[in-house]
Amino acid sequence: MQNQFKNKIILVTGGTGSIGSEIVRQLLKFQPKQVRILSRNDSRQHTLFEDLGHPNNVRMFIGDIRDKDRLDLAFQNVDIIFHAAALKHVSLCEYNPFETVKTNIIGSQNVIETALKHKVKKIIAISTDKAAEPANIMGISKLMMEKLFINTNLFSYGQKTLLSCVRFGNVAWTESSVLPVWDQQVKDTGVMRITDGEMTRFMMSIQQAVSLVLKAAELAQGGEVFILKMPSIKIKHLAKMFLEKYHPEKKVTLTVTGNRPGDKIHEKLINNEEKNSYIYENEKMLIIIPLLNTYNKKQLASNRRPYPGFKLVSDAKAIIASNSSENSIDHQKIAELI
Repeated sequence: MQNQFKNKIILVTGGTGSIGSEIVRQLLKFQPKQVRILSRNDSRQHTLFEDLGHPNNVRMFIGDIRDKDRLDLAFQNVDIIFHAAALKHVSLCEYNPFETVKTNIIGSQNVIETALKHKVKKIIAISTDKAAEPANIMGISKLMMEKLFINTNLFSYGQKTLLSCVRFGNVAWTESSVLPVWDQQVKDTGVMRITDGEMTRFMMSIQQAVSLVLKAAELAQGGEVFILKMPSIKIKHLAKMFLEKYHPEKKVTLTVTGNRPGDKIHEKLINNEEKNSYIYENEKMLIIIPLLNTYNKKQLASNRRPYPGFKLVSDAKAIIASNSSENSIDHQKIAELI
């Protein structure tokens, strides 16, 4: 990866979260001029600054992406923005739709407008596979966020700001992941709750997620959606693997609670409309190319080729066999990242 971050001023919204804080840690290896961390929680900011060892090129900005005046101050002289701030919990977004709109949609629009004002060179926004054919408020809000970022390139193309997105699956061991929840349940009660054993999810590690984000920043020309090629797994298989790895000697009761509001049984990486778009791939990722006449496809890396088909749905019947011997490839990958 070329060092595009050296001597640059970079801002990370949601920079104290699981993904945002790891982006910050990785960026500091590239000798940026300054990394600005924007988030609402001063305690998390204090903890992260302590963990980082008080580097001279890190600035802690307390603020909310809903507050455009705060963004106006924070974005001055910024070269690159990683937009990770969001409301992420599906069930909580279902119960708090107005708050979800304020943060995930209006807050993202604030980020875009302020970045354009300050001629930020590049913004990479973090989305989710729940934005592909969304069935819940969180997914809908993230799809709208993607549309805002991608379509802004239609009128800003050729100007100073390029906007692109990355689309994640479930990221293991983040605060919104089921793994730390299960771990606490086992330790506290010996009862582990799953919503639906037949539910399937794409999985990736925090390190894989951040590598995707940084690679997207390197490749982005504006308007792309970058998607990591991820393994998928049934939740009941994930639960079994988790117990075998972390609590092999403990007697644990599995309880099926049923789906929560907004839960989908299976996820998609790409919706039906996007299948008709220009899609390129390499060994690690898919790239949805915007339908812009001015988009320079020749700048794509030489190992990219037109999209020939890839497993796009987490449905176990569609892409992996239901028994552990036949889906061992995906299971092995997930065992490594949990």
